[in-house]
Amino acid sequence: MSRPRFEKLDAERQKRLFESTAKEFAAHGFDGASLNLILEQSGMSKSSLYYYFDDKADLFTTMIERAIAVFFKEIGSFDPDALTAENFWSSHEDLYRRSVEVARKNAWLMQFGGMFYRLRGESKNGSATGRVFNAARQWVSKILTRGQAVGVVRTDIPQTLLVDVTMALLESLDRWVVAHWTQLEKQEIDELPSKHIELLRRLLATGFPSK
Repeated sequence: MSRPRFEKLDAERQKRLFESTAKEFAAHGFDGASLNLILEQSGMSKSSLYYYFDDKADLFTTMIERAIAVFFKEIGSFDPDALTAENFWSSHEDLYRRSVEVARKNAWLMQFGGMFYRLRGESKNGSATGRVFNAARQWVSKILTRGQAVGVVRTDIPQTLLVDVTMALLESLDRWVVAHWTQLEKQEIDELPSKHIELLRRLLATGFPSK
């Protein structure tokens, strides 16, 4: 993963590097992206790049992490501790709807999502994506724990298994949306939040499978 010293790099140089990286990956995909062109456009030397990053996959994954941070900043705040039995599922549906609106305004998100999952499937470079999923797993675990505390998430199976199956469903939904986004009609996209949150609710809700 990117080394801690990268955070000490001048903010303007960080910005130039990530802009060059995003442009090159967007134009040529992960396999076709040229590190030499990224370096040329960003004004960074190859030795400097490897001073901050392990390899090309590490650079790409770090860029994805930064993009996710920007994405959540645009979506707005979401405090798990504010969830109640009354608003637990509706709050997640609202979060999903805000995510859809941000994705509509930023077409590159789906493009990079596709590259991310292709990288994840590679035996050589896929491990670089692990830290993104570890962070997501921690977030999911916190959400489920809160849901159990307010009595809306089932407690009849082990917590680790509950997190596993939730992560599996979320990844499946995410992969499907990324793969089909450009083929979906507006109404189909509008319906994604309610349909997908309903799938999660049927999997996780107390009293399953009651509505």
